[in-house]
Amino acid sequence: MSSAAATQLVPVLEAGGPELSRQLHRTETRLAEVSESHGAELGRHAAATLTAGGKRLRPMLVFLCGGEGPALTAAAVAVELLHMATLVHDDVLDQAGLRRGHPTVFATGGRSAATATGDLLFSRAFAELASTGSQEAVSALSAASSALARGELVQRADAWSDSVSPERYLERSELKTASLFSSACRLGALLGDVSSGSIAALAGFGSSIGLAFQILDDVLDVSGPSSRTGKHRGTDLLDGTVTLPLIIARRRDPELAAMDLRELVSEPAQAEAVCDRIAITGALGAAREQALHHVAVAKAALGGVELAEHRSRALDLLADGMVERYA
Repeated sequence: MSSAAATQLVPVLEAGGPELSRQLHRTETRLAEVSESHGAELGRHAAATLTAGGKRLRPMLVFLCGGEGPALTAAAVAVELLHMATLVHDDVLDQAGLRRGHPTVFATGGRSAATATGDLLFSRAFAELASTGSQEAVSALSAASSALARGELVQRADAWSDSVSPERYLERSELKTASLFSSACRLGALLGDVSSGSIAALAGFGSSIGLAFQILDDVLDVSGPSSRTGKHRGTDLLDGTVTLPLIIARRRDPELAAMDLRELVSEPAQAEAVCDRIAITGALGAAREQALHHVAVAKAALGGVELAEHRSRALDLLADGMVERYA
């Protein structure tokens, strides 16, 4: 993971203790094994995808919600493989050259290689989870996978639209991002050592921090800098993705609302100029306040959950870390 991501997660890792670090190490080892096990070319692309960075937030959620054991490691690996598969397929759809500052599979291998790599990661995710023998766990990840696909369709349908409401944006974010965070927590609870009565609360925690994560990710797309995000400011503008900062800014700036961004934004310099205009409206602060609300909802959900104190503390810190990504 990046040095910035590692710094933000230090308190979480410290609270999780040696157990969490061991579990994440096992996850990395298994991810490497999976990426290398299906031929040289696919293996090379899969390995590049899995080692390009990332905070492994979703595997952390599996372990912090569930505890320790082989089934939880399989679930953590499955969640991360599914997440990486969606990123590779997104890069194909967006024709993206960079992700986290590294060339994408689409850039280095072309559309066919990237599509095949995403398919491999996707299929291996369910193979890993099937090894647990839990039909309920497979159903939970399948539901998240379906939500991710629906969210992508919503995002494509809304591209460049000037009529996307905050409610529509949150619906899309629930599907595209929060569903997998929620699934990670649900899988941990299903396969771990918590009571069945805590499953819904932990899944709700994951959903709320997933919403906060997406909102703040969209804030970072506008605020940058590129050295931190690994992409140009305004990348979402360039591909027509309508985010919460843009929705809020359009409501505050009638001239911005009247602009046809499809015609106005065709290169990074133009996108950065629009980002500056969005920032002037105060939309970034307003979006951040909404993210803070979802973090508070997430932390409140932990109140009725019986977890080991160190795991509960780590989840609390992980929720706070969603906000620290913006600072």
